[in-house]
Amino acid sequence: MATAPAASDAGSKSKLLVFDSKEDLAVSLAKYTAELSEKFAAERGAFTVVLSGGSLIDALSKLTEPPYLESVDWSKWHVFWVDERVVPKDHEDSNYKLAFDGFLSKVPIPPGQVYAINDALSAEGAADDYEACLKQLVKNGVIAMSTATGFPRFDLQLLGMGPDGHIASLFPGHPLVNEKERWVTYIKDSPKPPPERITFTFPVINSSAYIAMVVTGAGKAGPVQKALSDKQTSSDLLPIEMAVLQDGEFTWFTDKPAVSLLQNK
Repeated sequence: MATAPAASDAGSKSKLLVFDSKEDLAVSLAKYTAELSEKFAAERGAFTVVLSGGSLIDALSKLTEPPYLESVDWSKWHVFWVDERVVPKDHEDSNYKLAFDGFLSKVPIPPGQVYAINDALSAEGAADDYEACLKQLVKNGVIAMSTATGFPRFDLQLLGMGPDGHIASLFPGHPLVNEKERWVTYIKDSPKPPPERITFTFPVINSSAYIAMVVTGAGKAGPVQKALSDKQTSSDLLPIEMAVLQDGEFTWFTDKPAVSLLQNK
């Protein structure tokens, strides 16, 4: 595995990890997540974890096996989604179903601490409802607040990226990438099906304490190069380039094909 510092802004730290295989990446991601679980459970009595869809769930597979299955204090976990498709929870497009089948059904997190969207509501209604849920959990002390930004500060967001550089349901050139007030918003015209989704906004993503960005495969090499090259310009930023933590630690978990276009890999 190779490691290198990545470009970062003041107040945030960024690391680039490059693995030889998906197996090695999954082993490292499990250790990283388990250590943060222990840290926040001790410090806060809770560990708030945000999941995404796609191949991210496969990358969490080692957490469902010994030693982590026994050693992690799963009772402290509170699980959220950075975005969700507005479909029933048993639908094949549901990020909840993906996470449940591949991860959540295999670890003993209390069901009341897994916060799925209300799939009976419209996209707009589901976004409003999810934001109200987050605000209540901030009041209850489950979710921390960022003193730097005034937005919720999740302990760990486990995210992926699309080949077009999108993260969550924040797509290149879409007006939602500029949303600055809402915690959770909705999209009805997603360029990737299904069209109706809810999503965290950038102020929430960028207020995280830790982000693990899991990106593998040659199909993602272009956006990885744009995000990690020194020649950043403020015009036509990809969503992945807009994920800059205000006061936190951002770690890229990648493989060699994903960083194949970087000069100093």
